[in-house]
Amino acid sequence: MIPLIKFIVMLIDIYIWIIIASAILSWLVAFGVVNTNNKFVYMVGDFLYRVTEPALRPIRRFLPDLGG
Repeated sequence: MIPLIKFIVMLIDIYIWIIIASAILSWLVAFGVVNTNNKFVYMVGDFLYRVTEPALRPIRRFLPDLGG
């Protein structure tokens, strides 16, 4: 039972780091540090969006639009 709990905690930790990476990449794109015309940046951003959107969609539904 303990290894299963450790595995679940590890998956949650990895998902938290993916959410952080998604936030950092979105800030870098917003400030013009990286450009989404670069294929690698676009692919990473698209992957992060697809992975994090199911968890963040309910939160975004209740938060007001803060700009763009």
